Amino acid sequence: MSAELNRLNAMPAAEAEVAFLQCCGSSKWAQKMTKKRPHRDLDVLCKAADRVWWSLRREDWLEAFSRHPKIGERAAAKPSDGHAQEWSQQEQSAASGARQDVLAELTEANRAYFERFGYIFIVCATGKTSEEMLALLKQRLQNDPNAELRIVAEEQRRITRLRLEKLLQMDVKT
Repeated sequence: MSAELNRLNAMPAAEAEVAFLQCCGSSKWAQKMTKKRPHRDLDVLCKAADRVWWSLRREDWLEAFSRHPKIGERAAAKPSDGHAQEWSQQEQSAASGARQDVLAELTEANRAYFERFGYIFIVCATGKTSEEMLALLKQRLQNDPNAELRIVAEEQRRITRLRLEKLLQMDVKT
């Protein structure tokens, strides 16, 4: 077991919830993950994270979604604590260097997406160009609302897994 995972397992519940909340913006997810400690290793941690995520209700998912900035923007509707904002900027780094016309299209597509579904477009942006994210956004605008909610939840699950790995690569107290 890594030293970082040992620290996460040993922290007071309130501190652990804050650390978990940086990985997934759902308060209920963070609370449940805290109660599931100790986690033996990253694989066990990620499997628990997935089980907890899929056990949550729609409103818990929406809370997590609200803590993300829109693709191409820097600030989330509900600000994130700690490293979550920094991680989000890293994950969306391709969008920060996008051409002005692509950023304008992202802004318009984000607006249309929010109007259609009632929450922001979420994609695991790591490794994707701004043009790829724009194409995905436009494609997903055509989805049935129930199908799209499941897609967004899966994207959030993938983001959470990446962030759990990042959390365990750093001193979790910072």
